[in-house]
Amino acid sequence: MVFTVFMSGGTRDITRELRRQRTGARNAARVAALTGVRTGARRRTQAAVCTCVAEYTARCGWAVAPGARASRGGGACSCGDAGCAAPGAHPLPFADEVPAGADFEQAARAWAEVPGASVLLPAGRSFDVLDVPEAPGRRALVRLERMGLHLGPVLLTPDGRAQFFVAPGAAAELPHLLYRMGWDDALLDLRCLGPGDHVTAPPSDRGGLGPVRWLREPRPEAAPQPPEARLLLGTLAYACHRGRAYA
Repeated sequence: MVFTVFMSGGTRDITRELRRQRTGARNAARVAALTGVRTGARRRTQAAVCTCVAEYTARCGWAVAPGARASRGGGACSCGDAGCAAPGAHPLPFADEVPAGADFEQAARAWAEVPGASVLLPAGRSFDVLDVPEAPGRRALVRLERMGLHLGPVLLTPDGRAQFFVAPGAAAELPHLLYRMGWDDALLDLRCLGPGDHVTAPPSDRGGLGPVRWLREPRPEAAPQPPEARLLLGTLAYACHRGRAYA
């Protein structure tokens, strides 16, 4: 009887040890697999960003600036300045732009130097940007498309802004254009980004707030140059004014 009890206890000990070994092996396999997935995801993300940068530089003819990143929700900026006025939404001061016309290999090499940087497009060169609230921007876009106007790309930001690409020079002309159209006295939530400004482009986020999306994607083959601001401004101003009146 004593011998039987001893063997039973030993069997239980051995079984527990085998279970621990199997559990450890399974956990190690899970960790290895998870690490591989994360590494693969990072590689795929980096490759996707490089492809987008090359599309912007080679296909669209835009320069691309590596930008800072912010923690989720628009927190601390990766530039390290605790008092940063534009967390995650400004170029990295130490990083060079990828010039317009750079091919995929050039873009990939440049972006390898700044892994994780956000993709920023400088305004005031190939384009300026008319920036309006999302809802009026969507309404205006539908109307402009129905009118058959030549349109450029349109960005949609996570903080609810629609950004229409227009020909460069619009930022300097905006006050005069609004005056000529009779909108200079109206309180419009409409502004124009020009030289010295940047917009965040997909697949990046904007200041850690969430992803930026194309409301109307770039189509350089169909429309190599963005439209003059005056062709869009009246419709955008009316949509903004009406949106404010019914807000």
